[in-house]
Order: sequence, then structure tokens, then C-alpha cells
Amino acid sequence: MWQETKHGLYKRFVFKDFKQAFEFMTRVAAAAEALNHHPRWQNEWNEVDIWLSTHDSGMQITDKDQQLANTIDTLVDNDGKLETESEVDKNTTKTTEVKLFTDGGSRGNPGPSASGFVLLNMEDKVLVERGVYLGVTTNNQAEYQALKLGLEEALSYGAHTVHIFMDSMLVVNQMKGVFKVKNRDLWPIHDAIKALTDRFERVSFQHVPREFNKLADIEVNKALDAALKAR
Repeated sequence: MWQETKHGLYKRFVFKDFKQAFEFMTRVAAAAEALNHHPRWQNEWNEVDIWLSTHDSGMQITDKDQQLANTIDTLVDNDGKLETESEVDKNTTKTTEVKLFTDGGSRGNPGPSASGFVLLNMEDKVLVERGVYLGVTTNNQAEYQALKLGLEEALSYGAHTVHIFMDSMLVVNQMKGVFKVKNRDLWPIHDAIKALTDRFERVSFQHVPREFNKLADIEVNKALDAALKAR
């Protein structure tokens, strides 16, 4: 449980080893970047201590800190283990070609939002499935964040080729260059994703109907439900 201290909203997370603690910190970093709100933390082997406060409000605890705390809680299960921890050892197993299904959702648009993605090998074995709560944002921002998170995960598996499937026709056509990105708020993440795609030998985008993107959609709703329930 998060505690209110003089240094901010505080919680300690304990994992089985340093590798798992570091993976947790990597996921927290991605979530914090998505919310543009960053924690103070320290790590000693398998323990991660996190303090949350808002600099612009005189280091007081604000709704931003509560949102990030809720998001961080979605990354671990009730026993403190990392959610969706892969059975594949990424240090010894490399997957050169993968399928990536991504989705984003906003309940309100803008409203409480989450991103979800599922990474599979070419035999349709699930390698990673993950949902990340983003706080209040728009549907398109959540779609782009899901794509960015999924591509970063594909890179960590050593993938050279990624086949991307999304039910957002807008994002697919913007990534293909068919549509221009008119919303200036999306320019930074669009550019970041373009830079990520350059790190692969081949990246393909395909629009699919929503019913064929159910796995990613499930991760979105799991993250949203968990975050909103924790409030």
C-alpha cells in the first residue's frame, strides 16, 4: 500500500532478484514517460523504493502522483510478482521475426486511458502480453503509446522483422505515410516510433477489424479496470 510521507507518496517493491527488479523499473520508466511525470526512486538488488510528488506544486502529493501510483500497481500482481512475466529468457532466446498486436483505449476520449500489446512468434505463441495505464489522455495517444511500447519489447527480443496489426486505421495509415499527422500533440511520439522502426530490418503495418485484435484489447481493459478499481 502507498503511504503518504514527508517525501511524497511512498511504496517499496520487492522482487526475487535484480533482473526482475530492473525489468520492473524499465516498465515504470515507460509508464512515467507516457504520463510525463517522473518518480524519485532507488534500487538495491531486488528492492525498489519509489517516492512520488509533484515539483510544480511544491513537491506536494497531487492527482498526478495518484495516477502514476495506480499505473505502477498494475505492473505487479497481488503477490508482488511482475505481471505478464515471460517464460522466455530473453538473454538466451532470440526471436528474429514476430507479430505485434497493439491497441489503445480511452474511456471518455479524453479520459482514463490505457495501452495494450501482445507479442507473438510466427507460430502464434504469446511471448509477452501487457497493458499499461496512462492516466487521462485521448484514444489516439493511447494507440500510439501501445505501438511504441510493443516495438520496444520486440527490440528486446532481438527481432529483425515485425508484422504489426492494429484496428486503428488512422494510425496505420499515418505510419505508412498515407495520412499526415495533423495533431501536433502526436508529432513527438510519431517521430519516436519512426525512429524505432528504423532499427528493424523490416516493419509492416496491417489494419485488422476489432474482432481480430481481441488479445490486445483485453490487455487495455485489464489495465484500465485495475487502475480505476485501485482509486
